Amino acid sequence: MPICSIERITYGVSDLAASARFYDDFGLKAVSRSDSKVVYRLDEGSKVILLCDDDPSLPTHHYEGSGVREVTYGVDAVDDLEHYAARVGVDRDVRWGEDGQSIHFIGPENIPLALRVWRRKPVLYAPDPVNAPDNVKRLNQHRRWRVRAKPKTINHVVWRVADMHACMEFWRDRLDFRMTDYQVNAGIFVRPEGANQHHTNYFQRAEALPPFTLGFDHVCFGVEDIDEILAGSNYMERRGYTSPLNGVGRHRIASALFCYFDNPAGGMAEYGADTDYLDDQWVPRVWEARFGAFSWTNHILPFLPEEVPWEVSFDKTLLPDGSVPEKFVYPEAAQEEAASHPDEPAIG
Repeated sequence: MPICSIERITYGVSDLAASARFYDDFGLKAVSRSDSKVVYRLDEGSKVILLCDDDPSLPTHHYEGSGVREVTYGVDAVDDLEHYAARVGVDRDVRWGEDGQSIHFIGPENIPLALRVWRRKPVLYAPDPVNAPDNVKRLNQHRRWRVRAKPKTINHVVWRVADMHACMEFWRDRLDFRMTDYQVNAGIFVRPEGANQHHTNYFQRAEALPPFTLGFDHVCFGVEDIDEILAGSNYMERRGYTSPLNGVGRHRIASALFCYFDNPAGGMAEYGADTDYLDDQWVPRVWEARFGAFSWTNHILPFLPEEVPWEVSFDKTLLPDGSVPEKFVYPEAAQEEAASHPDEPAIG
C-alpha cells in the first residue's frame, strides 16, 4: 500500500523546557515528559517528539540550530517497508529500526527520513456552518466560542533546499509522491500517493525567501477553521510569541488559511485550515511565485506593496490520470519565467 501522511516529526532542540512550553501553549497534548524527552500525540495518532539536540539517537545534524531532525511517514505493513527499502537502498544506506517496524535513511540535501508501519486514525471535525444573506445555514444558533487552538493533525513540513527539482524527483521516483503545484523559481509542492491533502511537503528554494539558508523551515498543524486559527493566534500572542508574517492570511496555492509563529524548537509552527484536497484527476499548475503565495493577508507584507499579476497555467507534463513521463521536464514557459524572476520571494 502507498505511503500515507506524516506519522511523526522528531526535533533536536537546544532548550527543551522552552520548546515544550511553546508546544503546550500551541495546543498539543503531551503524553510523556522527562528531562531529556517530551512526546506529544495528536488526535490522528501522529507524534511530535522533542529531544535534546545532542541526543545520540538523532540523525546527524545537517543545518545550524534547533529544528526537525527526522520526518517519518506512515505505511500499512512491513511488506511496504521492504518494498521502499529496496528502492531507496539502490544508492544509499537504509537502516531498519530495532523493532522491525521502521526504516531510516538520508534523502537529498541530507534530509533525514523514515517510514514506519502506522494506521492513521480519522479525526472528528465539525466546522460551524457559515451564514450569508438568504443562505442561512445556522438558525437560532451562534458560532462556538473558542479560547485557544487544539491541532489534531500534522499537515506538512517545509524544507529550504538548494535543488528543489532533485528533491521532487527523489520523493517522486523512490517514494511515489506526486507533484501538486509548482511555484516558478521558488518551490514545489508534493503529496504521497495515499494522501488527498494538497501537500505534505514543500521544497522551498533557499534563495527565495529569508533567512536564505538551507535546512528546516516549518511544520503546519491542522485546526478546524478560521475561528480556531484566530483564537489560537490571540492565545499565543498574549503569551509573548511572535508571528513573523504579522497574523493570519490565505495562500492562493492550496487555498489554505495560515498563521505562523516563531518556534524555540526551531523554525516556525503554523496553524493551518481549509486546504484543498485532491485526487489523481488533479492537474498541477505553474504559478508566478508571489501570485501563488498569497490570496490575502490581514497585514500587507513589505514585498507585496501592490497587487501582483495573475499568472498561473496548467502543467501539461503530468497527465490527469496521475501518470508521469519517464523524465520530468518543466514547461518552456515556466523555464523562461524562472529566468526572468531569479530573486523573487515566496512562501510555501
